[in-house]
Amino acid sequence: MMTNEQRAEALIQKYGFDFEKISKEEIRSLIEKEIVHFQEGSFEYLRLLCGYLYCIGDISDVTLIEKVKYNLNMDAECMIDQEWIESLKNGGIEDEYVRTRDEIIKSFIFYYKDFKAEDYEMYL
Repeated sequence: MMTNEQRAEALIQKYGFDFEKISKEEIRSLIEKEIVHFQEGSFEYLRLLCGYLYCIGDISDVTLIEKVKYNLNMDAECMIDQEWIESLKNGGIEDEYVRTRDEIIKSFIFYYKDFKAEDYEMYL
């Protein structure tokens, strides 16, 4: 069985970061499946899925991201970025206290572009 970090790495290899080509419905389905069949360990896989949904999503996706953030456990609450939810709710409107949608997406890509499961796992 793959770890959550390995599943995250495989997802990145499959989808990359061309958010216009990633199926929103497929990401939503993977999140729902993960909620029902949650795999113990880190929340990297779920965080990546929610990040993908944020990057390709709209306000209609807030409910599902909030479901992951607030209904699983404290670790999920810490791993899912609140600014993703706020940015979707406010339509990405710039604010002096909130990063722009483009900044958030760039940060997400920067974090995951070179993600390797073994790099993360050596710190566990």
